[in-house]
Amino acid sequence: MIEAQALTKRYGPTTAVDGLSFTALPGTVTGFLGPNGAGKSTTMRLVLGLERPTSGTVTIGGRRYADLDAPLRTVGAMLDARSVHPGRTAFRHLLALARTHGIPRSRVDEVIGMTGLESVAGRRVKGFSLGMSQRLGIAAALLGDPGTLMLDEPVNGLDPDGVLWVRKLVRDLAAEGRTVFLSSHLMHELALCADRVVIIGRGRLLADASMPEILHQSERAGLVRVRTSDPALLVPALLQLGGDVVAQQDDVLHVRHVSLEDVGVAAGRAGATVLELAAEAGSLEEAYLRLTADSVQYQAGGAR
Repeated sequence: MIEAQALTKRYGPTTAVDGLSFTALPGTVTGFLGPNGAGKSTTMRLVLGLERPTSGTVTIGGRRYADLDAPLRTVGAMLDARSVHPGRTAFRHLLALARTHGIPRSRVDEVIGMTGLESVAGRRVKGFSLGMSQRLGIAAALLGDPGTLMLDEPVNGLDPDGVLWVRKLVRDLAAEGRTVFLSSHLMHELALCADRVVIIGRGRLLADASMPEILHQSERAGLVRVRTSDPALLVPALLQLGGDVVAQQDDVLHVRHVSLEDVGVAAGRAGATVLELAAEAGSLEEAYLRLTADSVQYQAGGAR
């Protein structure tokens, strides 16, 4: 379990992380989101002991990273896939890491196979594409068979097959009871694999909730979409039920405060022909934009 309590980091007059508290639980994929400059990278560096907090604490399994006896066997991390000596081969890079913790060579071969790097294991890293570097970074994170994984933007540069592989990998790791802490700007991808979401802005916690709870804050949450050839018949019936009805193009109505089933029943009683009827699903992107609206530091004009 990763647990932050009132975590704060200041650089002179700048507060990068401000009293941040959250928990990432075992058996769960926790998505970590925030605008550029929100403090995500600093937070992850604090977890891994690469920065010292000004105040507050952050622990992995109840212990600070610096106090772990064998860090690679407890937490595997990928913060920057390009942080590898360019003159080493993928195999030699992983073998050097393994030797620091007494990890056998057979495990190096195993993670190379798990990440699909067999054909390039003997190549120098300086010739790797971003996608290949991402796979190598994930292989390094898995090397110690840790109970906790921290991955920063793991699908950057991956082709569609690689994206699907990462999605299945993190779900499988969580299913084994591991803690997976995943930072990404790809909302659609995160919505498909995360169980919980932690959102920060300007170093402060904005949300720490399950994915359904976050999606409920989307603008489309609770919206029913109905297309009918008889809006003049259906609208009065929906208003009588206390619905909030907004007409769209092509005889589409957006309805709130009336359930999907009740919209269908009302249409039948009013004699209105229904051509489409669906409950709109809330999106992670919409919920994220709503939660971070006041926390964006770098925003292009008219971007929202």
